[in-house]
Amino acid sequence: MNIYLLQIANGVGIGMLYFLLAVGLSIVFGLLRFVNFSHGAFFLLGAYFCFQLGEMGVNFWWSLLIAPIVVGVFAFLVERFVLRHIYALPHHFHILFTVGLALVLQEAVISYWGPLGNNISPPDLLQGVVMAGGFVYPKYRLFVIAFTAVMALLLWWILEGTRLGSIVRAGSESTEMVSLLGLNIDRIFSLVFALGAFTAGLAGALAAPIRGVEPFMGVEALGIAFVVVVIGGLGSFSGALVGGILVGIVQSVMSTVWSEGAHLMIYVAMAAVMLLRPNGLLGRAS
Repeated sequence: MNIYLLQIANGVGIGMLYFLLAVGLSIVFGLLRFVNFSHGAFFLLGAYFCFQLGEMGVNFWWSLLIAPIVVGVFAFLVERFVLRHIYALPHHFHILFTVGLALVLQEAVISYWGPLGNNISPPDLLQGVVMAGGFVYPKYRLFVIAFTAVMALLLWWILEGTRLGSIVRAGSESTEMVSLLGLNIDRIFSLVFALGAFTAGLAGALAAPIRGVEPFMGVEALGIAFVVVVIGGLGSFSGALVGGILVGIVQSVMSTVWSEGAHLMIYVAMAAVMLLRPNGLLGRAS
């Protein structure tokens, strides 16, 4: 029983990372109606920037702050100077460009850091385990659960309790209406795209001490992000949270029950949801 409790706890921790990864993709789609196939590359950059800052002697806490900010600024510039010029083009141009951008960033990572993976140690404060009776759990994974829960509350407050959030929600219904109110919709698009990249970069930085860094982790991250948003519902914040935790628990528990099929089962779960609820668990009806 302790093994299954541990795997469920692991699943919640991994699932919260998946939520951070997927929520940016979901928000960007909700506002821009733009499916970003380079989203996994922002996760990749967040992890590698965190690694590089550690190699330069920057402590983990500063790395955790700086790495996703750098990713967000980079995404802001990409959206402002490149992506906004292709929004009006057919969707296959969106796919071609963002897939191309992801490949360019992946090759840039390989050119600079090499094709082999590297490990990142958690900070000294979070090394070791927490013991509660017969239950043992790594301190760093416990920190990830708590930190991502705080980030989820913060993101919810931004989207539900601030002026920016109300504009984003209004824009997801009608960008023309927001423009008619005199708001700079292009700037809002840039900020939302940067926010989505920031959360992906933060997820990458948090995941680095758990799984290390390697050049192809962005491809896997992109696939998982799409699974989460399909299960939860495209454009749904709460759907990304529920979908992320569900995917994390399924993957973690199945690694004990059927380790060879653990990754396969998240796609089985996605297929089941698509059959029963085509709009996702918490997605809006078309």
